[in-house]
Amino acid sequence: QVQLVESGGGLVQAGGSLRLSCAASGRTFSRYDMGWFRQAPGKEREFVAVINWSGGTNSAESVKGRFVISRDNYKNMVYLQMNSLKPEDTAVYYCARRYDSSRYVSPSAYDYWGQGTQVTVSS
Repeated sequence: QVQLVESGGGLVQAGGSLRLSCAASGRTFSRYDMGWFRQAPGKEREFVAVINWSGGTNSAESVKGRFVISRDNYKNMVYLQMNSLKPEDTAVYYCARRYDSSRYVSPSAYDYWGQGTQVTVSS
């Protein structure tokens, strides 16, 4: 059984920064790509960023140049550094484990999800 636990969310003013963390259980963590998604009220869950087992990354156009995904395979941790935050970044942020080699932007390619952490950006 895999468990993912996010932390680090909160309330921040526009232009500020937050660092989200995701702690993963399981001995095979390093073999999997890990992703971050977000979901705002009334909207579908959307892809934010993904990192493969060796550290290669991709991110959504809306966050490029502002958000950075990273991982520490020794600690079973995934991080999302969020800079220059905007009110439209307000959402619940989820980390997830990718199991399917299909499109990494699709939530259906991920099998385990955390409970989410709220990020609120005030204007």
